Amino acid sequence: MDSNMEQELRKEARKLLDEGKADHIVGFARGSLKFTATPLITREKEEVASLVINPFIVNNLAKFLTEVPGRVGIVAKGCDSRSVVSLIQDNQVSRDDVVIIGVPCSGLIDIAKVEQLVNKDRDEIDDIALQGEKVAVIIGGQKTELPTKEVLFEHCLGCESPTPQEYDILVGIPTNAIGDKELSLRRIKQLEDMVPEQRWAFWKKQLSRCIRCYACRQVCPACFCERCFVEESQPQWISPVSQWQDNLMFQVIRNIHVAGRCTDCGECERVCPQNIPLRSLSKKMSELVDEMFHYQAGIDKDAPALMTAYEPVEAEDLIM
Repeated sequence: MDSNMEQELRKEARKLLDEGKADHIVGFARGSLKFTATPLITREKEEVASLVINPFIVNNLAKFLTEVPGRVGIVAKGCDSRSVVSLIQDNQVSRDDVVIIGVPCSGLIDIAKVEQLVNKDRDEIDDIALQGEKVAVIIGGQKTELPTKEVLFEHCLGCESPTPQEYDILVGIPTNAIGDKELSLRRIKQLEDMVPEQRWAFWKKQLSRCIRCYACRQVCPACFCERCFVEESQPQWISPVSQWQDNLMFQVIRNIHVAGRCTDCGECERVCPQNIPLRSLSKKMSELVDEMFHYQAGIDKDAPALMTAYEPVEAEDLIM
């Protein structure tokens, strides 16, 4: 991600609006806090000059596709592009109504990890630059180099689509992930190594902290139901009062719902105000789906969505 890519993005977005090929552009602008970006949804040609590409564009913008009217030009990283494809498979979005502006992404920087490693608040940091295997942090004119793997989000370390597979316009050149799959799956492996009683106690403790704010649901492109089961009163699936048993039920049903749709963008865990390791659930579910059905979310827009097709050769006990 560099300034040339940013200029190319602005040029392509402006062109889409000028030629009437998009009614809205969905991308990123600089956030109000240092080292952040915020979603930008605009139909104003002058505003595309605010579009940015940097290692802090964390949001999965596919979330907005079901809400923005007309033909949309959307900036999409690899995981975002897979979410767009998944929405197309679920008939939530028409491919004809989307112009995917693909952005190659080597990984996104978790500013909280940087703050912890340099023992400084973000406001005390002058600059952060992703430079391949190193991240350069400038504080008071002094440069500190951190291993990139130590400051990327966990899901980025396991990224399998650093360059979007589905796009109409590709800004920049294809890139490779600065990945470490073992490190990306470390916490899941720790959970797998526990005996069931330990794992139960772990999730009881974690989900006892859930305040049921539903941020994980609201930020997820795969959660597109107009009415969520948690809001039903007849029957009432879970209590409106936040208790760990009901919090567990919410997460179990939510993960079954997004099975075959989750693209491991990591947004559910990033936005959780209680820092509950939700990706451990969603990523494990994705692995099970791949193992049982040889299916990965958002890979082929022409393939039927998971659980929408049945082959006679499939095991009968699967549908009992």
